[in-house]
Amino acid sequence: MAGTSAAEVKTKRPSNTAFKQQRLRAWQPLLTPKSVLPTFFIIGIIFAPIGGWLLWASERVNELRIDYTNCDKLGSSFEALGSSQFEYHLHGINSNSIPQPQQKYDSGKHTCTISFNLPKDLEPDVFLYYRLTNFYQNHRRYTRSFDVDQLKGKTRSASDLSNGDCSPLDSHSENGGPKKPYYPCGLIANSIFNDTIRQPVLTNPSGNQNTVTYKMSESGIAWSADRKRVNPTDYKPSDVFPPPNWRARFPNGYPDPIPDLGKDEHFLVWMRTAGLPTFRKLYMKNTEDTMTSGYYQIDVVMNYDTRSFGGTKSIVISTTSFIGGRNPVLGIAFIVVGGLCVLLGCIFAVRHFYRPRRLGDHTYLSWNQQVASGLADNPAASASGRNTQPPSGNQGLLRQRP
Repeated sequence: MAGTSAAEVKTKRPSNTAFKQQRLRAWQPLLTPKSVLPTFFIIGIIFAPIGGWLLWASERVNELRIDYTNCDKLGSSFEALGSSQFEYHLHGINSNSIPQPQQKYDSGKHTCTISFNLPKDLEPDVFLYYRLTNFYQNHRRYTRSFDVDQLKGKTRSASDLSNGDCSPLDSHSENGGPKKPYYPCGLIANSIFNDTIRQPVLTNPSGNQNTVTYKMSESGIAWSADRKRVNPTDYKPSDVFPPPNWRARFPNGYPDPIPDLGKDEHFLVWMRTAGLPTFRKLYMKNTEDTMTSGYYQIDVVMNYDTRSFGGTKSIVISTTSFIGGRNPVLGIAFIVVGGLCVLLGCIFAVRHFYRPRRLGDHTYLSWNQQVASGLADNPAASASGRNTQPPSGNQGLLRQRP
């Protein structure tokens, strides 16, 4: 337009700034043998000792695991377990010298009694876990199967939960009555581990006592962040149904008032889903008393079926170190990385000393091989410093550099 001034003409040209014109300061390291080789050796020297230290700390953790998946198939007298059904890692103790654990089952009480020998004292802190295998809590649909507002205490109706994250365990109707929501809804809550693990009992204590119970606490086992996620509910018992797998615990529905799930730490521990199909979750602990050596018995009321999904269940008694429970993987990983770096450093150093490569040699670039061979075939052009054909593209730019 004739009446439009030059200052009003719009343009897509970016402003002339260092950021928009890509003139910001940058550091581009030059990877030469003098810088790369020391880096390999430094990483190896640092990582290998750290890995050895972590592996040493892991091996000092005392741990025993006993599988009781098939205990309900046993009789009323003790039977020794096979070698694949238990595992001992006790520092300074040869596991082959420890007597095999034994189990028996009381079908009337649905109780498995586990008897095992503890050949050394376990200093506090002592933790008791349950361990499940082949249970995929990391499945995407499973991990999302809960309702945040419902756990925070809000009254969510069946229509509110319909076709949401809790589906298909969102609501239920009995005898043609109205639909009522499950509380708590979803797959995670419905599949909660519901075996009851009793306190360990020392059956051969010193002195005149017949048995001594090693008291472990079921409080303080959940993270404080998990306790803040669950609040007392505003539901009335007549407004909701317990999840299907909770009917054994609440056969006639919830009492009045409905129990506060925020105080059920086993529920809170279960709701923090595991990332791997084999996992353990804390059941109880003792942070004050030593678990003295001797023969112990633990009663487990069996309600949780793991054979339906091809899994197993075990109890694990363990101590900890400054890196947590027994886990040699981290130490082994550090050692492997450190050893690999030292090995590669040695290989590259020998290669560099015996067959050094001139830095900046363009003949090693695959796209420049034709130019290099052309110079070799034309000595006159090579002597005059000119190529038989004018360079183009990156070749020309590269040849112009000093």
